[in-house]
Amino acid sequence: MRRPSIGDRIGPSVPVGVGRSPAARRWLVAFGGCYAAPVTARSELCASLLVAMPQLSDPNFRRSVVLVVHHDEDSTFGLVLNREVDLSVRELCESLEFSWKGPVDADVSWGGPVESNTGWLLFQDDLDTEVEGDQVSQIAGELCFAGSMDVLRQLAARPPSDLRIFLGYAGWGGGQLESELAQGAWVVAPLSPEVVFDVPCDEMWEHVLRGMNIDPATLISTAGIH
Repeated sequence: MRRPSIGDRIGPSVPVGVGRSPAARRWLVAFGGCYAAPVTARSELCASLLVAMPQLSDPNFRRSVVLVVHHDEDSTFGLVLNREVDLSVRELCESLEFSWKGPVDADVSWGGPVESNTGWLLFQDDLDTEVEGDQVSQIAGELCFAGSMDVLRQLAARPPSDLRIFLGYAGWGGGQLESELAQGAWVVAPLSPEVVFDVPCDEMWEHVLRGMNIDPATLISTAGIH
């Protein structure tokens, strides 16, 4: 059965207190629903990567690589792929009172500066992934997106080989991203699962640029864009 696309539905987020793990106690994480908006046509920016250029002076996005999950004329929702927070997936799951059965060294990623208490999931939907319900959206190919506590609980019990958990997201209002693109703050790159799941965070920015035959050393910063 086809998974819902990112534009098929909109769902609420339900806050869940994080209290048991000292490392995770500062987080109030919301899983429960999927960010989506009903759209009639899929934007060309959806399922693409935004690569920050040197003139983007906002420190939140310096050398960032952002996966565009949703884009339409009213808003854009993305996840920063190459930042991490000082919190392990095991600590996060324990604070939510269920166990993490995946690698002990798996870390939570920082998805962006907006609503850092909200949680989001990216994973590859392979033959071994058994996620029930309709709270998962297919972004491209087998790459899936969710923001559901139920999905997190299911994946934590039997994690797929390709899974990332994010806190926060990157958001733009209507026309804001287009303006930044026109000013040269970002370049658009094709999406690949390798970049999302396999390339180390500290190598991702250069990796994506070199994949587009752009030498990072040749990029020159112009007037700053905030």
